[in-house]
Amino acid sequence: MLGNRRLIILFFLLLLFLLTPVFVLAQNSEDVFKAEVVEILQEKEIIGEDGLKIFQQNIKLRGLEDEWQNKEVIFQGIDDFQVIKNNKYEVGDKVMMVFSQGGKGEGFYYITDYIRHTSLYWLALFFIILVALVGKWKGLRALVGLVASFFVIMKIIVPQILAGASPLLVSIFGSILILLLVVYLTEGISKRSHLAVLSITISLIIVGVLAIIFTSIAKLTGFAQEESMFLIDFGKTMINFKGLLLAGIIISTLGVLDDVIISQIVSVEQIKKINSNLSKKDVYKKAMKIGVSHMSSMINTLFLVYAGASLPLLLLFTINEPPFLTFNQIINNEIIAIEIVRTLAGSIGLVLSIPITTFLASWFLKDKKKISLQN
Repeated sequence: MLGNRRLIILFFLLLLFLLTPVFVLAQNSEDVFKAEVVEILQEKEIIGEDGLKIFQQNIKLRGLEDEWQNKEVIFQGIDDFQVIKNNKYEVGDKVMMVFSQGGKGEGFYYITDYIRHTSLYWLALFFIILVALVGKWKGLRALVGLVASFFVIMKIIVPQILAGASPLLVSIFGSILILLLVVYLTEGISKRSHLAVLSITISLIIVGVLAIIFTSIAKLTGFAQEESMFLIDFGKTMINFKGLLLAGIIISTLGVLDDVIISQIVSVEQIKKINSNLSKKDVYKKAMKIGVSHMSSMINTLFLVYAGASLPLLLLFTINEPPFLTFNQIINNEIIAIEIVRTLAGSIGLVLSIPITTFLASWFLKDKKKISLQN
């Protein structure tokens, strides 16, 4: 057992080491560097035509890395040009800078944003420690599963899609791989795990089929999403945006199904332990009562997850301006139609996963007490 624990921990640290460059490389280039605000040279507040207050600053900064280390640069933020982002910087703030070479050879420096990844790392560390303390051995295995899932998405699914592979097929393969890693790392190799993998696979197939059918019926293209505009001319191959939409639906549903299905199998297992004399039909009925209660809360959770991520879209329901004057006009917009299909397809898969999982667990999960009595 001790050897297995060491192996899991080493595997976890290895994955963290492999994934760290993903973050580092995204921020370091010859024209992007970190800097610290050392002096506020000038400040100005102007009122825009719409009455919005805009704060502008000229700032002296000191470079913090690479060729910019300890080099002083000036950011000229006071200008007639108005931007939506309106940060007010103070001495000591650490920011990301961009150096841009002009056509005549002159250089310009721009502050893009605060450096916030350090705080995110601290939050992630707190999360890891908390999960390890509360969940202990199983919590550590869950963390390994989390890192493994991220590894599959970033190192397998995303590169394959960018290389021109079918997003739908890649996401199905990646989801199955994530499913196997997460379930067997968290629950171990057991009949419970086998039933969980089977139940989640069946439910994902249902979600995938529904998503394919209704994206076709609703004639969703996937181009309505803002991120698609940045990917149209990216790389040498054309990305299948409709397939990308379907891939997103499948991957986002996987996590919810994992939670519901594992919990339902454990419920069946505990019911059988408490009363080994119950028939399979009675176990099914009792477990379904637990499953229906869990289902109700998870459907609401699924909706709130999508609603929270799409809060700006929900504001369209209240502006009452063209082309959002009526309810039909609102839901007819592809951006909103995508979220509706995503939410309902995932919810249908979630609802159907309850009876499917309960049936499989009630019929095929044997009670240990009965086995010992028979022997």
